[in-house]
Amino acid sequence: MNFQFYVPTKILFGEGQEARFAKEVKKWGDSALMVYGGGSVKRNGIYDAIAGPLREAGIRLVDFGGVEPNPRVESVRQGVELARREGVQVVIPIGGGSTIDAAKAIAAGVKTQVDPWEFVSGKVKVEEALPILSVLTLAATGSEMDSSSVITNPETREKLGWSSKHVLPKVSLMNPAYTTTVSPYQTAAGTADIMSHTMENYFSVDTGAFMQDTFSEGILETCIQYGPVALKEPENLEARGNLMWAGSWAINGLTKTGKSQAWSVHPMEHELSAFYDITHGVGLALLTPPWLSHILSEKTAPRIARFGRRLFGLEGEDMAVAREAIQKLHDFFVSMDIPMSLKEVGIGEEHLEEMARACMDHCGGSIDGFVPLNEEDVLAIYRAAL
Repeated sequence: MNFQFYVPTKILFGEGQEARFAKEVKKWGDSALMVYGGGSVKRNGIYDAIAGPLREAGIRLVDFGGVEPNPRVESVRQGVELARREGVQVVIPIGGGSTIDAAKAIAAGVKTQVDPWEFVSGKVKVEEALPILSVLTLAATGSEMDSSSVITNPETREKLGWSSKHVLPKVSLMNPAYTTTVSPYQTAAGTADIMSHTMENYFSVDTGAFMQDTFSEGILETCIQYGPVALKEPENLEARGNLMWAGSWAINGLTKTGKSQAWSVHPMEHELSAFYDITHGVGLALLTPPWLSHILSEKTAPRIARFGRRLFGLEGEDMAVAREAIQKLHDFFVSMDIPMSLKEVGIGEEHLEEMARACMDHCGGSIDGFVPLNEEDVLAIYRAAL
């Protein structure tokens, strides 16, 4: 088990960090592009809470709002154009993963003299980007502490992930109080997103990464413990804070150290939201139980059974426990009011074969994950999720 682990993002966690955040921004520049989504951060006061200390520190602010839940490349292009025209020195996303993902592409686009889709699609390597200092308002994707981003191109029906060390946020402000106004639906979807990031690494062949796997179980237990609490008590800061911190550690690289397999559920879900623009976390939740059922075998049963024993307290022989664990996971998502079939989110059979082919194209012909998947496997999982 050999690996490198290095995540130099400074985290400002908790309440009352806005003035400190402004001082951190000032270290990187005197002008900033403020990136946000549909405007809720202005209605709930978060924008003003961040902008006030920034202005007091002498930082000129340029607004760029309207980033979509599945951020589109056209929005990135517009953000790049505005950032260049205004000569901003820093990019500050205020929002969840979609906003931060778009901000990463904008920051890279300003310094990379090509259309942003060129580096999103892997044709051009990003060598430089404007510094990013993020303000997180939704516990979900972990974008505040990783170097990855996902951008959608509706014209080509593609939703692609890309990464660069240059877009890792320099600083992230994480105030659990900023997540208390998140809707129950998005809270549940965000919890499922955190769990999926964790499970993509957890469900693997035996690697000897015992500590990482045990840490992953802790993240999953946190989601199972506090996801329902956040739904019932939206202003419970203990629940919100634990979910927020779990989201960062689910995908900042720690749980995948010592692991080599590709992720399986994410590439399958990317096709769903590329074709139908559904909520990412919901797509991950409804695909995960069918995926686990599809790959269940004598080889994989011990790992899935360990999941069931550690997270749900199940007992018995491996195969029986594994089957029960998959059902328990499904039932947990149902208890969070997450739609658990494709039909519930408006997806029928019409594009399943096309999406399975596209998934394989984007994965180089197969998914070399916990269990290798080909086009027929992906199609079978889609059909099982109907």
